[in-house]
Amino acid sequence: LNAAPGRAPRQQIRFLPAPAVHGGRALELVAARVPVLAEHPLVRGPRFRKLKIGAGHRLDVKASGVFVLGVGHGNKLLTDLYNCHLTKVYTVGGLFGKATDDFSDTGKLVEKTTFDHITREKLERILAVIQGTNQKALLMYSNIDMKTQEAYELAVKGLIRPMGKSPPIITAVRCLQFALPEFQLEIHCLHETQQYLRKMVHEIGLELKSSAVCTQVRRIRDGVFTLDDALPRTQWDLQSIREAIRNCQLKVEAELEKTLG
Repeated sequence: LNAAPGRAPRQQIRFLPAPAVHGGRALELVAARVPVLAEHPLVRGPRFRKLKIGAGHRLDVKASGVFVLGVGHGNKLLTDLYNCHLTKVYTVGGLFGKATDDFSDTGKLVEKTTFDHITREKLERILAVIQGTNQKALLMYSNIDMKTQEAYELAVKGLIRPMGKSPPIITAVRCLQFALPEFQLEIHCLHETQQYLRKMVHEIGLELKSSAVCTQVRRIRDGVFTLDDALPRTQWDLQSIREAIRNCQLKVEAELEKTLG
């Protein structure tokens, strides 16, 4: 930022001595526009000595995907977005046939089980039960009377969500891929942690009379931010970051206006 071209110093009007128009040694005061030296880089020093950067919804060391950061004024916007309680979307990979102490495929092996009896239909049945149970929890924590016009309007806009603290809630879950012993889920959720999603894979394995570990947790959406908005490590430079902020600005403003008014 300090190496980027800065704005020119402000100008001020000063009356400076200059040779008189009629010649000779006489001097007269003439109005002149000069820069404010207090704002000159050689006087002021570097424009940025520190920069406040805040982190949005965290990702643990075993997860990947969209990770939102706030820069400067963006830290306040991060807080506002957090208060919107927006849905996050993950792709979660699983592997049937074993269980570990931390529910991931890199943990300490605890148990091995058979999995030949599992079918995609049985898995999707379990997912439907999970989604139905969580839908009831979503309505309970949203504190909305579902018989009112307000509830109908919020449902149409997709704004039914808990507007306070609540346990993790799965708003939607579906199977993307199934090829024994591996499977992949798409999970839409609120107030979750990545460890909660790993434990969910473990519990799905138990419900199917087997066991399962999580092989991957990847966040593909965090509220209004998607993978298309994310910058890979090779684009962590000033120009790319400035463009990303400009491209996301309208989406953030629209979401805050819709949710928080």
